[in-house]
Amino acid sequence: MQLVSVAALAENRVIGRDGEVPWPHIEADVRQYRERVAGSPVILGRRTFDSMRDDLPGARQIVVSRSVSSVDAPSAVVAGGAEEAIEQARRILADGDFLDETVYVLGGGGIYDLFASHVDRMVLSHVDGAYEGDTYFPAWDDAEWAVEREIPYDRFTLREWVRDVGSA
Repeated sequence: MQLVSVAALAENRVIGRDGEVPWPHIEADVRQYRERVAGSPVILGRRTFDSMRDDLPGARQIVVSRSVSSVDAPSAVVAGGAEEAIEQARRILADGDFLDETVYVLGGGGIYDLFASHVDRMVLSHVDGAYEGDTYFPAWDDAEWAVEREIPYDRFTLREWVRDVGSA
């Protein structure tokens, strides 16, 4: 199994303000994100899950929450923490018919922090500019990560980061 964080972040690592992205809508980023996670299991926090209820990402959702034990979506399960979520992901992959063994971590900020030491890769949309916000993507040590692929778009650059196993 491979855990991959997916996020859009501004130059100052801001990812959100009042539950929304703080920059104007970027259709190309939303499209590439949706296509990437569409057929895979995803891990996300309860507030992020609630904000996406009308259009849930991924084929299956693992909702990390300490305050609820179930959610009313047939494709979703709840986990109480990172280890339980990872175990749920392994079970879902074993029981499902997925193209690969990738599980995406979709946020919010606390979930990115919680899974930072567990993720193997990061697919980050680096949005042009700095924005005010209340939620940040966690800082990472550049010595532990390398950019494997970089694709420039209008208003953002998509970078695929891989953990440098030689530095761990």
